[in-house]
Amino acid sequence: MAFYDLEKKERAALAADISHELHEAFLYRNLVPVVLYFSDNDTYIRKAAYTATGRIYFAAADLQHTLPGLLAGLLEHPHDKVRQTVINAAGEIGKKEFGQMRPFFDKGLLDPAHIVRNAVIGSVKKMGQVNPAPVLAWAREYLHHPDKEIRREICHGIELRGRTHPEDILPLLEELQWDTTARVSNTLVHVIGQIAYKKGCLEKVALALLDWENRKLVQKALAEILSVHHRYRNFAAMSTQDARAYLAACFDGLIQLSDKEE
Repeated sequence: MAFYDLEKKERAALAADISHELHEAFLYRNLVPVVLYFSDNDTYIRKAAYTATGRIYFAAADLQHTLPGLLAGLLEHPHDKVRQTVINAAGEIGKKEFGQMRPFFDKGLLDPAHIVRNAVIGSVKKMGQVNPAPVLAWAREYLHHPDKEIRREICHGIELRGRTHPEDILPLLEELQWDTTARVSNTLVHVIGQIAYKKGCLEKVALALLDWENRKLVQKALAEILSVHHRYRNFAAMSTQDARAYLAACFDGLIQLSDKEE
């Protein structure tokens, strides 16, 4: 039976059982139950497992020296889902102790499996929200990586921090403005649109874009900002009309009606 087929009390009991079994497994270095839960086909079982792993790390002082090594060994496991869950567990720990977990993300970015690299993006998002300084410093090191997918993944990964603190990620995004790979530049434009519609964010984004030299990309970004304001009009801090008027005052001649906005 899938995790969310259970009643709420049953889900809580199952999560508690998973946590207990994982604690015992890590304590006695018996990785069989860990692999069992980390490879489960149910996304929410795996989520319960990696969330429990993060809690175990911070609650059990006797495991803080050994648990990262056990997880590092599992990062070599042939099962993609195991490696994915390891990265997510590292992300839980990295919310507070990024330095300890950094090697997991360095390795995860190069993993051949898409789901593992996606776990890096997800982990960067959740860590960047609560522990931004070391996470963004690490991300900056990959902005000009020769692998276009890594550049794109880093750009995507820092987005969530930008939704509340755009000023933290805009300098990093600026470094990507001349990237000639369409997948990277399209992701960059997407991220700019996503960080501009929250309260107080459009003004910060516009101020930063005024200094960007790639005016063609800026024009695309402005169109995406307006498109997002239209698509998310029930949630955006400004109406599409107010956002258009504000941007038009800042960027005379660069504002064009997006097809998505019509």
